[in-house]
Amino acid sequence: MDRLLILSVFVVASCGLAYELIAGALASYLLGDSILQFSSIIGAYLFAMGIGSHLSQYVKDEDSLARFIDIELLVGLIGGLAALALFLVFSWLAAPFRTVLYALVLIIGTLVGMEIPLVMRVLNQRQAEFRELVSRVLTFDYLGALAVSLLFPLVLAPKLGLARTGLLFGICNVGVAIWTAYAFRRELPGLRAQLTRAFVVLAVLIAGFAVADRLVQWSEKGLFGDEIIHAETTPYQRLVITRWHDDLRLHINGNLQFSSRDEFRYHEALVHPLMATLPWAKRVLVLGGGDGLAARELLKYKNIESVTLVDLDPAMTTLFAKAPALTALNQGALKNPRVHVVNDDAGRWLENHDQVYDAVIVDFPDPSNFALGKLYSVPFYRLLKRHVAEHGAIVVQSTSPYFAPRSFWCIDATLKDAGFHTRPYHTYVPSFGEWGFIIAGAQPGYAPPESIPVPTRYLNPAAIRLMFDFPPDMQPPPGIEPNRLNTQSLVHYFEQDWRNVQR
Repeated sequence: MDRLLILSVFVVASCGLAYELIAGALASYLLGDSILQFSSIIGAYLFAMGIGSHLSQYVKDEDSLARFIDIELLVGLIGGLAALALFLVFSWLAAPFRTVLYALVLIIGTLVGMEIPLVMRVLNQRQAEFRELVSRVLTFDYLGALAVSLLFPLVLAPKLGLARTGLLFGICNVGVAIWTAYAFRRELPGLRAQLTRAFVVLAVLIAGFAVADRLVQWSEKGLFGDEIIHAETTPYQRLVITRWHDDLRLHINGNLQFSSRDEFRYHEALVHPLMATLPWAKRVLVLGGGDGLAARELLKYKNIESVTLVDLDPAMTTLFAKAPALTALNQGALKNPRVHVVNDDAGRWLENHDQVYDAVIVDFPDPSNFALGKLYSVPFYRLLKRHVAEHGAIVVQSTSPYFAPRSFWCIDATLKDAGFHTRPYHTYVPSFGEWGFIIAGAQPGYAPPESIPVPTRYLNPAAIRLMFDFPPDMQPPPGIEPNRLNTQSLVHYFEQDWRNVQR
C-alpha cells in the first residue's frame, strides 16, 4: 500500500508541474512570449501551493485519505480542462482572460499544494519512519517533476498540443484517485460515492480529449476570423494557416507573418534593394524565411548559384515545400535545386560552419522574446559578419519604424556596434503598416539601386527612392542602446512600443 502511495506522488508531481508549464506556455502563446508571463505564472503557482500546504493542516487525520482522493478529482477536472477553457475564453471573451488565467493558476496551485502534505500524513499514520518518509516522498516528487519537464517540450506539447496534454494529465490525476480508492477500499466509508464521482470526471475528461482539437480549432477560428486550413503545434511554435477567399495568411504563435495578398511588397522590399546592387553575388544565405518567399525572390537572379536557407523548424519548411497552395505561393522555391534547406538554430549553425556568403537575408520573426532577441544581438551580428564577403552585405527585417521606433533604431544601433555600416529603409505593407529593413555591410558607401533587373510587382525606381527617406515622425529617438545579451534592451523596447499601439 505504501508503495502505491509513493507511486502516486510521482504521478501527482508530474501532473502538478505539467499544469504550471501549460499555463505558462499558453499565456506566452496568447499574450506574447515574454519572460513576464512565465515568471508571474510560476510565482503565482508556487504562492498558491504554499496556501494549499497551509490549508492541508485543517483536514482531520482520519479524513486524510478521503480528502486526498477528492483533491485528485478536483485537480484532474480543473487542471485537465483549464487549457481548453482558456483557449475558448481568449477567443470569445478576451477581456476577462487574464483574470480567468490567474484564477485557474491559483485554484490549481492551491489544490496541488495540498497533495503532498496529505500523502505524507497518510503514510505517517502507517508508522513509516519519518526520515525515510520525507526522503522517499520528496525523491519521487522531484523525479516526477524531472520526467514531465523533459516530456512536455519534446513529446507532449508537439504531439498532443496544449489542450490535449492538459486533459491527459487530468486523466492521470483521476487514475490516481481511482486506484487509491480501490486499494484502500476497506478504509473508505464513502467508497461508492467517490468511485461514482471519479468515473464521471473521467468520462468528462475523455470526452474532452476526444473533441479538444475541434474545440481549439473552433476557438482559433474565432480568434483569427477566417477558415483554418492548417494548424500545427511544433516543438518551437504554433503554426496556423488561414484562408479567406484568395487570401492565405500565416500566423505564428498568434502573430500574423504574411498575407498572400500583399506579401510580395514585403519580400520584394526585403530582397531587391540589396541584391540589385550585387550583380556579382553567387552565394546567398537566408536566415529564417522558412516560408520560401524570400528564396522565391532570390531565385529570380540568374547570377545566384546557391541559396542556403537556415530555419529552425522542420515543420515550417516541410509545410511550405509540400502543401500545394503554399508551394504555388513560393513557386516551389524550397524544392529548387539551387536551394539547400537546413533545419537548425541559426546561431549554432553559424558557429559550426565557416562558409562566406556574398549576401545574407535575415528574415527572423520579430524580437518578441529573449530567445529571438539573441538573434538581434551584438554577439550574433559579430558572428554573422565573419560569414559575409568583404564587399558583400546583409539585410535585416527590423520591425516597424513607425509603430515600434525604439525597436527599429535599436536594431540599427546594434548592427553599428557590431561593426557594420548601415542604411535603414522602410516601405508600406497593408497587412502590417509601415515596415522597416536595414542594409548593413563591412564597407561604407551603399547606394540604392536606380532600377531592379528582375520582374517585380511592386518595386520601381520611384518606390525605391521613397524607401530610403525617413519623414520627421520616423526619425530615431534619443538614447537608444544596442541590444546586448545580458540586458536584451531590444525585447524591452519591442514590448513597450507595441503595448502603446495595441488595443
